[in-house]
Amino acid sequence: MNDPAIAPQSPLAEVQARIAQAAKIAQRRVDDITLIAVSKTHGAEAILPLIEAGQRAFGENRVQEAQAKWPALREEHGNLALHLVGQLQSNKAEDAVALFDCIHSVDRPSLVAALAKAMDKTGRRVPCFVQVNIGAEEQKGGCDIAALPALLAEARSADLPVIGLMCVPPAGIEAAPFFALLDKLARDHGLAGRSMGMSDDFETAIMLGATHIRVGSALFGARG
Repeated sequence: MNDPAIAPQSPLAEVQARIAQAAKIAQRRVDDITLIAVSKTHGAEAILPLIEAGQRAFGENRVQEAQAKWPALREEHGNLALHLVGQLQSNKAEDAVALFDCIHSVDRPSLVAALAKAMDKTGRRVPCFVQVNIGAEEQKGGCDIAALPALLAEARSADLPVIGLMCVPPAGIEAAPFFALLDKLARDHGLAGRSMGMSDDFETAIMLGATHIRVGSALFGARG
């Protein structure tokens, strides 16, 4: 029987507890895993409670949406990190470099060139993940696995600060093999970061080496 004196945990506390448990099983340090609260489609009224509870890393899918809501939030609340976790058009590269603290969706040579130009112009060296189309899905963004070595070479020659790889596994099937493959690719290319795992599978991702997990619905509920 539930004890009515025990208040239910907040969604943030529940996710943090799940992260801690997965890290313990994997014999990893919780501090080595960054929880990115994906706040796309949610307004300041939904974001503020997480900020007030101590959450500091947030993710957005679109530059325009982030431009509309985050400058005011960041002015009011210091020490926030904003991650771009959605696809990025090359013509928005300069805006993205100006606004975001990390970009997770570098996936083609033209975007590497646009980001390098924007970083040179603004003087900001924004850490990046190369997104890999880990399930070879035609409708998804991401670099083909076979094209990854060449894209990483281009990014490095352009002085783009690539810190890891990112993936979104195919929906509806077991994610673990795809996370394991991304982990292997990151190791093969000497990259420390693995941006993988969302609300339904982040514990599996943590077991397989995720350093950044992107959690939306488990924190905010269904999209607005």
